[in-house]
Amino acid sequence: MFNDTWFSNSSSSVPGNLPQPSKTLLGFFDWGIGTRQAWLVFAAASFLVSVPVFVQAPLVRLLPELSLVMTAGWVWLSVVLRRRPATHVWGDLLLGFSWSWLAGSIYWGWLRWEPTIHLPVEAIGLPFALWCLTRRWGLVGNLFYLGSLFGTAVTDIYFYLAGLIPHWRTVMQVAPSEASLVFQSAIAQVSTPWGTSWALVLLGILLGVGLVPLRSRQLHWWAFGGAVLSTILVDGLFWLAATMA
Repeated sequence: MFNDTWFSNSSSSVPGNLPQPSKTLLGFFDWGIGTRQAWLVFAAASFLVSVPVFVQAPLVRLLPELSLVMTAGWVWLSVVLRRRPATHVWGDLLLGFSWSWLAGSIYWGWLRWEPTIHLPVEAIGLPFALWCLTRRWGLVGNLFYLGSLFGTAVTDIYFYLAGLIPHWRTVMQVAPSEASLVFQSAIAQVSTPWGTSWALVLLGILLGVGLVPLRSRQLHWWAFGGAVLSTILVDGLFWLAATMA
């Protein structure tokens, strides 16, 4: 799946490709290849998955229309950045983020009471992303979006497996003052052997799918890996908030 020849280009000057490594440390990560840009892409992808969600969450409850309109601003900024070689990669990444922001605006703004349609709404940009990948266009942004979508899918699967869907529906309907009781019930269910076992299994999947791409010498796989791995951080922060509620 993560073969470096996928979506590659024979020209080393094409944005998104890294120089060949001089050596490999521990036989897994190619650390010695001027990977500063790779780590910057990884960090940016992680930031775009983990931080904006805590900004968008309250925004969509108060001003969902504003959150939706902001999507156009992200797209405009991504287009501006993509026009310049020095910022092309960041514009590409921001374009992929725009899909996640759009989906979040639609679902959490108007449809959050029904968890069964969460993943279909989050996948609103999937046809476009796959179409672009077949044409080797916007690899960094589209693989970031796919990584983010994969992390969302794994999280949703856990909600189904752990029997948390009823808690999801309830917490979206009760007053904030009553939400703590729902959170306590959900934490109790997660803490069962069944809930804990599946949490560990899906954590292993996220770690595997997120770490393997970091062996690549291409920036788009680092964007994918950063998006997948940051899902663990986001889920962990929400779990911590629920336990403290």
